[in-house]
Amino acid sequence: MNFDQDVEGEELMLVLTRKLGESIAIDDHIRIRVVQIKGKQVRLGIEAPKDTKIHREEVYLAIQDQNQESANTTADSTKAVAKLLKT
Repeated sequence: MNFDQDVEGEELMLVLTRKLGESIAIDDHIRIRVVQIKGKQVRLGIEAPKDTKIHREEVYLAIQDQNQESANTTADSTKAVAKLLKT
């Protein structure tokens, strides 16, 4: 096992090498398998319980941004929306 710094050089992460068809197990419930390698792209297959949320990082970050915007809604804007709904 190798521990390396991530791309930004901030955190240590476990770095594993896998070949086509090989997998990585996380706990007892998640398995990540290399299903295809084409040029610089690697296609991964993920077996996990249905209630496990799995997103590409850019999608996950967009969801987090939307959740933060929703949490920052002010009382005034909520009242304005309620007033519009009454009419």
